[in-house]
Amino acid sequence: AGLSRALHCFGYPLSIAFIVVNEFCERFSYYGMRAVLVLYFKYFLRWDDNFSTAIYHTFVALCYLTPILGALIADSWLGKFKTIVSLSIVYTIGQAVMAVSSINDMTDHNRDGNPDNIAVHIALSMTGLILIALGTGGIKPCISAFGGDQFEDHQEKQRSRFFSIFYLSINAGSLISTVITPILRAQECGIHSKQQCYPLAFGVPAALMAVSLVVFIAGSGMYKKVQPQGNIMVRVFKCIGFAIKNRFRHRSKEYPKREHWLDWASEKYDKRLIAQTKMVLKVLFLYIPLPMFWALFDQQGSRWTLQATTMDGDFGAIQIQPDQMQTVNPILIIIMVPVVDAVIYPLIQKCKINFTPLRKITVGMFLAGLAFVAAALLQVQIDKTLPVFPASGQAQVKIINLGSSNAEVTFLPDLQNVTVLPMESCSQDVTQLRYIEDIQPNTVHMAWQIPQYFILTCAEVVFSVTGLEFSYSQAPSNMKSVLQAGWLLTVAVGNIIVLIVAGASKLSEQWAEYVLFAALLFAVCIIFAVMAYFYTYTDPNEVEAQLDEEEKKKQIKQDPDSYGKESEAVSRM
Repeated sequence: AGLSRALHCFGYPLSIAFIVVNEFCERFSYYGMRAVLVLYFKYFLRWDDNFSTAIYHTFVALCYLTPILGALIADSWLGKFKTIVSLSIVYTIGQAVMAVSSINDMTDHNRDGNPDNIAVHIALSMTGLILIALGTGGIKPCISAFGGDQFEDHQEKQRSRFFSIFYLSINAGSLISTVITPILRAQECGIHSKQQCYPLAFGVPAALMAVSLVVFIAGSGMYKKVQPQGNIMVRVFKCIGFAIKNRFRHRSKEYPKREHWLDWASEKYDKRLIAQTKMVLKVLFLYIPLPMFWALFDQQGSRWTLQATTMDGDFGAIQIQPDQMQTVNPILIIIMVPVVDAVIYPLIQKCKINFTPLRKITVGMFLAGLAFVAAALLQVQIDKTLPVFPASGQAQVKIINLGSSNAEVTFLPDLQNVTVLPMESCSQDVTQLRYIEDIQPNTVHMAWQIPQYFILTCAEVVFSVTGLEFSYSQAPSNMKSVLQAGWLLTVAVGNIIVLIVAGASKLSEQWAEYVLFAALLFAVCIIFAVMAYFYTYTDPNEVEAQLDEEEKKKQIKQDPDSYGKESEAVSRM
């Protein structure tokens, strides 16, 4: 009894405190590193904007592909606890490798401030990012479910509140790290030469990941550890595979058709699994257009951050770094979620508008398209203030005449003569300094990005939160993890779409690329709206109850005597 009191506090398992702190530190680590990543590619590794964007979205896609691997390892082999610990070690090593990769002095043998062997830094960076993707993605489907495992069946209220606190820790870690790591990056550090301090910007997230691991292991003795019971995803895939194979074997007209193609799995799999798989595939079919939303949403950390580098971050008392503008999203999320739930949705309901989950998702996609239209309009204004640099195959020559007379310059091969007028006479001692501005500073203020962030955050609130809620409401009780993996997969595919569209479009103007993405999302939004119109909502609990009733009737029919005796025993009790 004493041990039980020690493990509980105010009706909650004490073990969840370790899980919440672990999640805060892990999210700080991930989002802190990701906030400065695209600028690290651009300014440290010297990659151009397009290649930096491509590698950034490849990394994010990997982070959302690996949850499937993590779920398989946890459910089929190691269990959630060992999976989280093992992959957290991989994660911590990856963050440490990223910090080491950004140390300028490591290969700066001539001490000129530039790495002499950039290939070493690239190799270390890619190794670190792959390890991070394995770690963060692998533990993603495990940690929240592991927290839910700590509660007893009668603690539904406490479990629900835990998930609210858990979600808050995610946003708190994201918000704080996105503020802090750009400040660390902007500092100057180094042994031989002072450069932007990427080792510190990556090192602090690495340290937080190590703290996350230590905190999680510290609570080991308090955790309720559920043993792996086999992965339902494997059974679902086997059921689908067998149905396809069996249908192909019986494709001739002599075999009667079945109501649904999955019914061809009935020779091997029970009716319940087949019915549950049908419900899952019905929702997964609706997921097909959703990656386009994430293709736009995740460009906050790439294209929108690069856009901010061409803007003025002077907010009076503080100087905002380009990568700090990403904090607008988590700040607005914290404000908008309760406002939308407590004010907007009730108002819509009072107006007698049937704002179904699928309609909410459609509106979210439309708003994300509008956000990119706003980004395009802003980009047009920014382009007016940017200097005109030489295009491919061109060069720029600037000649300053410090003499007292005109200088004649001849350019080959056209023998074109240009007269360069003298500046003020330099024949005498300098008595006056003259300031010349070759390239004007950025004049469009970063605050003009706030409208597009606001629209995109509104889109996220009605799209992402509703999407998860809809998925859970339409999923059978034992297949919610399958739909969770499918939802995360849409994020991965969305980032792959960015790679494909940005690579294939060949647009020279950034505003045109924003318009292209917006147009694609509007088109996909229309397709999804049509799909949603024909979708019929189901109640998985009702379907499963009907299956239970059918199974019960089947048992009565097969063995009525045994059921009669069981009923008699129950009535006597």
